[in-house]
Amino acid sequence: MPTPPSPSFVLTGAHVMPVPGATTPADLTVVGDRVAAGSPSPTTERVRADGAYAVPLLVESAVAQLPPAERDRFDLVPGNAATFAVVRRPVDESQVRRMLVVDPRDLLAVYVAGHLEAWDGEPTRPAGEDLTDPTVRATWAGTWHDTGRALQQHLRPDGRYSETRSGRADAFTGRYWVHEDRITYLDDSGFWAFGQLVDGVLHHAGFVMTRRRSLPGSARSWLGAGAARTV
Repeated sequence: MPTPPSPSFVLTGAHVMPVPGATTPADLTVVGDRVAAGSPSPTTERVRADGAYAVPLLVESAVAQLPPAERDRFDLVPGNAATFAVVRRPVDESQVRRMLVVDPRDLLAVYVAGHLEAWDGEPTRPAGEDLTDPTVRATWAGTWHDTGRALQQHLRPDGRYSETRSGRADAFTGRYWVHEDRITYLDDSGFWAFGQLVDGVLHHAGFVMTRRRSLPGSARSWLGAGAARTV
């Protein structure tokens, strides 16, 4: 696996989508957790991403929940959070806005506020590591549901997830990682996907989920069993 870039770097050779639907060949400079303006110093690490596409990580339903004046906070422009994916294939506006799903072989990198989540198709840390922090675990672990679309998403405290769709248990299963308000999924069937938590509501691929405070018996057993294992 290649060595991942340092926290401050310049992504070169990529097609950058500063806003959904507008793609241009450009360098993308990241300093700490932000997209930066200006020319980087000669010593700043260069990361080659020839022909890849750097696209914002956003979820359309989460954007719509924000006040209009704040809906550009996910654009890849100086001053905004360095939260983006670098994909080795073209990505269109609809995919960015509605449901970005990436095959591991097509994924070069995922950054959330400058924090490297995935590199060259692989996660950068074990699933469940984030959730050893009690505050993080209390924020994320549990059963989230979108009753209008018959979905339950069970986020276990060991970093595993399972989805129940229209009563079908384990319709999707895999691992997940969280950082700040973002969740990154790697499904067992072989794809990466992304979500965002806004004011206690979890947005992912068109689903708008709230957390169930009182779990049914089966879900309690499922979550409890997962808590004893490390993946």
